[in-house]
Amino acid sequence: MLEKLRALNPELKIHSIHDAAFKKYGRVIDNLPVCQVTEILERLEMPAEGSVYVAEQPELMATADAKAIGRRFFGETACEVGVCYGYNSQMNAMEWHRCSELNVAVTPLVLLLGDVRDVEGGEYDAGRVEAFYLEKGAVVEVYGPTLHFCPCQVSAAGFICLVGLTKGTNLPLEEASEDRLLFRKNKWLICHEYNRGLIERGVYPGIHGENYTVKY
Repeated sequence: MLEKLRALNPELKIHSIHDAAFKKYGRVIDNLPVCQVTEILERLEMPAEGSVYVAEQPELMATADAKAIGRRFFGETACEVGVCYGYNSQMNAMEWHRCSELNVAVTPLVLLLGDVRDVEGGEYDAGRVEAFYLEKGAVVEVYGPTLHFCPCQVSAAGFICLVGLTKGTNLPLEEASEDRLLFRKNKWLICHEYNRGLIERGVYPGIHGENYTVKY
């Protein structure tokens, strides 16, 4: 699959998460139990279109896997275990947090990643983006300073990705922020300059250049 993606997307740097290039953005995790949460997410009914994000999914949170994630990945701090799933092929935007994010590829998928240190005054050159292929079952930590957004599908069946974060992340702000990039709790966000939908929702249009599409 990786070689096929590389052939279909010559304009993108598509790596494996096992390549040295990924070490800048995160790490592969081999010893975290995810069988229970994966089984639950494999039963999800896909949306008719677009993608869905649930910050904290009760059925996931009730599993022994979620307890192990809280203890071993988040160091016994309060966390939320949820899911992002559906259909997406474009970059569209980039977000970052003040904490690492746990991703479990319930289906194969591609993550488009960047470095927050390349965001200057809210502006970001899309040409700096790198793509990483996650095979089904891959478990990764995406570091807090890593730019990321909705995973990209690698088949017509769409994608399913478990998302673990510090509790409260991505929830609505309780009061207006003076920081134009702070979009939700612990979520700083910029979007592509031509993404009218996100701009209308108040996201700053700071990404310039190609709005990359992952072809499969």
